[in-house]
Formats: sequence, structure tokens, C-alpha cells
Amino acid sequence: MNSTTGTKTVLITGASSGIGEATARRMAALGHNLVIGARRTDRLAALAVDLRAEGAAVTPVELDVTRRESVRAFAETAYTEHGRIDVLINNAGVMPLSLSPTSVSRTGSR
Repeated sequence: MNSTTGTKTVLITGASSGIGEATARRMAALGHNLVIGARRTDRLAALAVDLRAEGAAVTPVELDVTRRESVRAFAETAYTEHGRIDVLINNAGVMPLSLSPTSVSRTGSR
């Protein structure tokens, strides 16, 4: 870790796979305190186990970014565990699960 920046409390949404997981691994390697969130709690828990085995301070939290109360609980966990939030990496994706009747097709027609 860069000694000029100190340990940060880093929240990462969408941390159960892909870029979110890679970011969590990098932030953990740098020695930061992590609060990681995602809907896929099984993958999130497995990531937390891996990171803790490497000495990281990590708290996994079930998170659905489409629900305000879930986001609030995620942030409150960081305050409870670490007393602050220094960095938020908002990586979670939100996508429709089906097309609505008014959706525009690839050709531009409705």
C-alpha cells in the first residue's frame, strides 16, 4: 500500500464477479478495508473467504442497488464496521429483464 494515502474504507457494488471482483481483489491487496456488495451472495461469500485468507478486512453484504433500503443498509454497514466511507466504486449493473412494448429495436422501430 502507498503509505501517503493510508488505509481507506472502500465500498464496491457488483463485487461478486467481473470488474467488481477484480477491483475488490486489488483493493484488498493494497490493504484497504472493504465492504463488498452484490445480489449473488454465494459468490460474494466465497470472495470474502478468499480475501480474508490473504489477510484482508472484508465485509460482504447482500445488495440490490434497485432498492433504496438495501443501498442504505450497505452504507450503514460501512459506518458500523469502519466508522466512515472513503471510496465508493459503483460497479453494479442494472438492466431490464425483458423488453417493454415501447422498447426500440435495433432497427430503430417500435
